[in-house]
Amino acid sequence: SLLGITAFLGLFGCEPTSNTQKICNKNPELCSDLHKDSWCRFEKGDLIRNRYLLKMTEAPTGEQLFDQLLYLEDYNKCIELAAGVQHILHPERTNDRARAFGLSSQTLAQLQETTKNSQDPHLAYYHWSRFNDIEAGKVLFDAEKNGLIKDIRLKAQLAAHYLKSEPSKSKRLYAATLSAADKASFDPDWLLALATLYRNENRPEMHYLLSKTNIIMTDANFAEEQMLAMIQGNKVLQEKLDKEAENLANVLESGMYAQSKLKIVLEQDLDQAVN
Repeated sequence: SLLGITAFLGLFGCEPTSNTQKICNKNPELCSDLHKDSWCRFEKGDLIRNRYLLKMTEAPTGEQLFDQLLYLEDYNKCIELAAGVQHILHPERTNDRARAFGLSSQTLAQLQETTKNSQDPHLAYYHWSRFNDIEAGKVLFDAEKNGLIKDIRLKAQLAAHYLKSEPSKSKRLYAATLSAADKASFDPDWLLALATLYRNENRPEMHYLLSKTNIIMTDANFAEEQMLAMIQGNKVLQEKLDKEAENLANVLESGMYAQSKLKIVLEQDLDQAVN
């Protein structure tokens, strides 16, 4: 149950603060199982701030617990690597990290256990994606069917899931994800997934445009001849599409998807799919 978690995290706290050292000083129980040195600084900071948020929340939402699971996973992975790094001058630091790895593994397992069988879409997604939990999958897909999934992280994951089996559903979910994303949450990899959809529809220009936009946004390495092969070696077309890709990358990087050519194309596609 979710109540087990809140009890487990303790429910009494002080005023909100983003400074993790302050949080630890005032709420030592939130930090006592973590390592002391400066390894995994970001993972540790995110975990502590999220623990504090949960502590200050009477009844944590599924999304908050989902975030806690992700932060715990990130911390656990990082500290596992750090625990393997031997500290020559201060062997006690290596031991401290090994202890933190053991404790965070335990905490993660406990939280996974208590969130099992949850009807919350976030937690259902977690158990479906991590453990291939069939029942959790049912909860997740029912929630999607009933329009209950608002979080774009889940929408994007579902869109990727349907890429091969239900391309039109995948496209609809990507369109919804793009519409709801802002500058901070936009993921250029969505463009690659859409490029794959357009390649499978035999629409080489869109395939090229989206692949090239992703390359521009991520500075990815690419083979020029492979790109050109997408559009049958048409250099005039390539020049036109490269300009469009630059333009689209700028628009998306500014968080202006609503004003983009991509939105127009996707909406036309979805309209046609309905009619």
